[in-house]
Amino acid sequence: MTDFITKLEPEDEFNHLPDASPNYNESMYFNLFDHSSRLGGWFRLGNRPNEGYAEMTCCLYLPDGRVGFMFNRPTISNNDEFNAGGMSFSIIEPFKHLRIKYTGEVLLLEKPKQMINPKEAFTSNSRVESTIDLDIYGISPMFGGEVIRKDGTPLDLDPEKSFSRAHYEQHTKGSGSIKLANEQWNIEGYGLRDKSWGPRYWQSLSWYRWLTININKDIGFMFSIVNRGEGKERRGGLVLENGQHKSIQDCSIETVYDKDRYQKTIIAKAVTEEREYLVKGKVLSLIPLRNKRKTPQGEDLTTRITEAMTEYTFEEKTGYGMSEYLDQIIDGEPVGP
Repeated sequence: MTDFITKLEPEDEFNHLPDASPNYNESMYFNLFDHSSRLGGWFRLGNRPNEGYAEMTCCLYLPDGRVGFMFNRPTISNNDEFNAGGMSFSIIEPFKHLRIKYTGEVLLLEKPKQMINPKEAFTSNSRVESTIDLDIYGISPMFGGEVIRKDGTPLDLDPEKSFSRAHYEQHTKGSGSIKLANEQWNIEGYGLRDKSWGPRYWQSLSWYRWLTININKDIGFMFSIVNRGEGKERRGGLVLENGQHKSIQDCSIETVYDKDRYQKTIIAKAVTEEREYLVKGKVLSLIPLRNKRKTPQGEDLTTRITEAMTEYTFEEKTGYGMSEYLDQIIDGEPVGP
C-alpha cells in the first residue's frame, strides 16, 4: 500500500456530499455499556440520500435480559445531517464530544430471538415510548479514514461490490439517561463508535466478525475479520492501551455456536509488533437481525447480522462490548465459519 495514504480530517465528522452511486450510504454508529449495571446498547443512522431514506436503529440491552429494539427507514431528502426517525447525532467537538438523542417507540422483547421472524416479533410484543440522551467522549486517537492515492485522488470503486469508501473508529466513554415508559436508568460506561461513507450493499461481503471491547478506560480492543469471498480476507483491528492505539497485524476468532448457530462463546487472539493478546467472550444478550435486497436480475438476497452484548475477559479483568457477526444466507444457512 506504499502508493496510498489514509486521510482523515475533523471535517469528516460532518456529512459529505454524496457521490452519484445509487447506493451511497453515510452512517454513524455508537455503542455504550455500563460495567456496574450491565446495561448497554447501540445506535445507528445510515443515510441513503440517493434512495430517499435513512436506516435508523436503536437497540438497548436491559439488565434483566430484555431488549428494546426499533428499526425504521424514515424518508430523507438530503445528506446534510444525521437526524431521522426520532434519532439525531450532533458533533459538539470533532473527535472529542458527540451527542445521541432518540425520542420514539421501542419494541420491548422478552425473548429477543423472536426477531428471527420480524413480522411476528413486531406483532406479538408491546411497544413503549423511550427517551435517550447520551454524551459521548473520545478516549483514544482516531483509527482509519479514507484510503486515497498519494496524489490526493480517490480510489475507483465498483458500487455493486463496495461496503464503504472510508471508515474510522474510536474508543469512547459516555454518560446520560435512558427512559422506557415508566422505567429509567442512568448510564455511565465505555464503548466504541465508527463512521463510514461511500457506496454500500450489505451483500457485498461474504461474512465478517467484528468484536468491540472495553475492559476499562485504559484497555480496549477491536477485532475484525472480513471475508469478501473468492479467497479475499482481511484480518486486523486495534488495541487500546493507556490512551494509545496499536495496530493488530493478525488475529483469529474461534466461536462456539448455540443450536441456532448464533455466537455463544468466543476466543479471540491478536498479534501486534510488541506482543500477543488473548481475549475470551461470553454472550449475555443477543438479537438476530437481517437485511434483504432484490437484485436488478430479480434475485432475492438475505444477510443475517447477529448483534450480541458480550462480556469479555482479558488477563483476569472483565469488560463489555459487542460481537457483531454478519453472514450471507445461502441455501438457508449462514456462510461464515
